Amino acid sequence: MKRILGTAKGQKTRCRRESMLLYAVTDRTWLGDATLAKQVGAAIKGGVTFIQFREKHLDKEAFIREAKEIREVCMNYQVPFVINDHADIAAAIDADGVHVGQKDIDALDARRILGEDKIIGVTARTVEQALRAQEHGADYLGVGAVFQTNTKADAVEVKRDTVKAICEAVDIPVIAIGGIGEDNVLQLAGNGLCGIAVVSALFARPDIEQAARNLKRLSEKMVNQ
Repeated sequence: MKRILGTAKGQKTRCRRESMLLYAVTDRTWLGDATLAKQVGAAIKGGVTFIQFREKHLDKEAFIREAKEIREVCMNYQVPFVINDHADIAAAIDADGVHVGQKDIDALDARRILGEDKIIGVTARTVEQALRAQEHGADYLGVGAVFQTNTKADAVEVKRDTVKAICEAVDIPVIAIGGIGEDNVLQLAGNGLCGIAVVSALFARPDIEQAARNLKRLSEKMVNQ
């Protein structure tokens, strides 16, 4: 079944702004006795609207196997599912798309691999990077880190006025990422963001489903302020 994944000015229909409200990035650090698929299911039940599968330390076979499991969960709930970095794997397993950083392949190259119907997200830390990504066919941007974070070792903190300038410069959805939790979501209000991306604020919590409910409520409030 083909999912309806939205509209952006000047772009094909691939990615709805409302699907960006609560964007979860996987991390197996806090798995314990659970499976990643089970954690993702709990997150979606609680209100997560978008899933990115990011695993840096799995071999290719294990990566593909786990990605397929997460894809099935997301399909069951009709939640968009993208893979971090690996456009070739995203294409091979028919994921909804890929998310790439500034040190990964360019959005143009990702589009050539994935075709016109898939979602491409790009990390941006400057207005110039954001405009280039949009010009090259990105469907949404992840901007950050907006707060200090221990989840990504090389994350560079982006000032709030830069976040706002990026949101004003592009037509595609923009989400914030990096160090976001229940205690600071509302500090991002008024910048034009469509939502937030979270890792530990969700998957490190003992009750993932409840954490998702809390974060979604706060993200909605942030977006509408």
